[in-house]
Amino acid sequence: MSPTTAAPRPADPGAARAHALPEGPAGPRSARPWAGPLLVCAAVGLALLVALLGPGLAARGTGELRIPGAGLAAVLRAVLFAALALHLGDLLAPQLIRPVRGRPRTAVRSWAVAASLAGAAAAAGQIVLLAAVSGLGITETYGTREGGLLLLIANGLVVAALCAASKRPALALAPLAVVIGAEALRAHPEAYSPEFGAALTVVHLTAASLWTGGLLYVLRTMWLWRGSPVAARTLLGRYARLAIWLYVALAATGTVSTLRRLPLDVVFTSAYGRTLLVKLALMAVVSVLAVAARRRMLQDADPSVAHRLARREQAVLALVVVVSAVLTAVPDPHWISLRP
Repeated sequence: MSPTTAAPRPADPGAARAHALPEGPAGPRSARPWAGPLLVCAAVGLALLVALLGPGLAARGTGELRIPGAGLAAVLRAVLFAALALHLGDLLAPQLIRPVRGRPRTAVRSWAVAASLAGAAAAAGQIVLLAAVSGLGITETYGTREGGLLLLIANGLVVAALCAASKRPALALAPLAVVIGAEALRAHPEAYSPEFGAALTVVHLTAASLWTGGLLYVLRTMWLWRGSPVAARTLLGRYARLAIWLYVALAATGTVSTLRRLPLDVVFTSAYGRTLLVKLALMAVVSVLAVAARRRMLQDADPSVAHRLARREQAVLALVVVVSAVLTAVPDPHWISLRP
């Protein structure tokens, strides 16, 4: 080596670490690994608080009879609806993933077993709550219409969890269909055309679960595929095409259900009407975010912006699930209210 030749400078370890950071659809991974879990915990806590306090806040000043344990019932039903969404999303999204060309061979971990077991626990909790507020024993509660349907829901979700843990997870479709049917019947105890109302709820609940759970699975997969933006963009496009039909089904069944169940003169003066208005406002936000994500996906080959918009759509959809649970825990607007 010549005396005038400078010795090579050692590489900057900080620059090497910065270069080694894997980048996702929204940029480099956060240097604070605790921020994500903390945000999720805060969101779950807020959702549970909304479900717990929602029925009371919606009924304030309406003069309607208060349903005992309505807040806790809304929390348990929110868990049940979320469980259905997660399990159905786990069954739907892989069908969208398989045709994607050039996709990575990695797959996200299934949450179906844990979700269905949580849903079964929530259904069992509703049975205990029903027994407590009615003054009946657990065995007598099973003999009531609502108690029997809740028992069917709990058992159906346990069977769905067992199917998800088996080598043929698609078998869970049968018990999940029973669960959705039982929940639809439970939600329509009225004397006026309960079968028609239950049929509308079956379509509505199925479409909502597929939309919410499918989007979450797609977003998780896109994050796993952050090194393959073309495959991630293709997957989001396939989901977006299906989501259009799910949205149509939701809008149609929701409109018909509202017209047959909610008298127009109590839209602003009943807990059901007020809660429904909040749900409609949230759905409008979801619609705007979904359209914006689709436009960015068509205009830009980089899926990062569309992924960011879809994440916001998912967050609002989670709030819609909570508000929907509150909607099932407030008095039916056809009931005669006792006013002071």
